Amino acid sequence: MSIDVEEQYDKIYRYCYFRLHRRELAEDITQETFLRFYAQEQYQETGKAMRYLYTIARNLCIDTYKKQPDEPLPEELEQPDGTEAVLTDLALQEALRQLETEQQELLLLRYVNEASAADIADLLGISRFAVYRKTNRALKQLRAWLREEDFA
Repeated sequence: MSIDVEEQYDKIYRYCYFRLHRRELAEDITQETFLRFYAQEQYQETGKAMRYLYTIARNLCIDTYKKQPDEPLPEELEQPDGTEAVLTDLALQEALRQLETEQQELLLLRYVNEASAADIADLLGISRFAVYRKTNRALKQLRAWLREEDFA
């Protein structure tokens, strides 16, 4: 198995942080994702390691959230050091909050982590056409909100 861990670590971390909104927890889940990836023997090198990493990370995030459902998310989410440059602008941050969680996840995967439509489709269990359609709908809503607030 040959993947560039340093290159992919940030992408998996951003994804975990998006899902969990806690820096320490996202770091732990990211590390666990890579440990599980390298510890398993079933994965066959097919050039789709990122799909597999995202699947592991997603399942770990879901399991973690299920274990702590009563703990409310903080009102003001902390910003990890330099990893979420996309969200530094307050207007964009507020606009993203207006989107549904699935739309936020799609935009993060597609534009921040630069995942392919095929990888996203595989991760979310939808078709590539649905990925394009939902991504375009999310961008349209984002633009509309920014225009409405005179930010675009």
